[in-house]
Amino acid sequence: MENKVSKWAVVLGIVIVLNLFFNYTISLVYKAPQYDDFCAPAVPKEFSDRPTQVDEYYKNCYDDLREVQDPYNRNVFVALVVLGVLSVLAGNFFVKNEVITNGLALGGLFSFIIASMRYWGAADDIVKVFILAAALGILFWIAYKKFNERIRPERN
Repeated sequence: MENKVSKWAVVLGIVIVLNLFFNYTISLVYKAPQYDDFCAPAVPKEFSDRPTQVDEYYKNCYDDLREVQDPYNRNVFVALVVLGVLSVLAGNFFVKNEVITNGLALGGLFSFIIASMRYWGAADDIVKVFILAAALGILFWIAYKKFNERIRPERN
């Protein structure tokens, strides 16, 4: 009898490391906008004795940062979804190894979750509906694929 705890520990390891790999690789290839590029660490001296101008300064720099962060998060969302889909599909090539199949399928699903969390705040309502519909469709597909194979009687 296989040790289920060991098996699921490896599956969980695949899920975590796969997503760390995806996110770290994206951060190396596609640099995120940095706060310091838009907002000075300290209030510029010309604003230091005028609180209203300080507020205006920070509002403008946050707006400028958000203007580039939203498209960045959308692009990272797309990359993570594509990588997640590829992971789920790749899991189907390892049908003889349940640990790899489950690790890749769950890793792909986790990639969808991370992608959605990163982009959720910037997404339009209709985009949110499409994200949820796609996630639900993928979950149904995984459930159908995995559980229907286990229910079928084995042929001798």
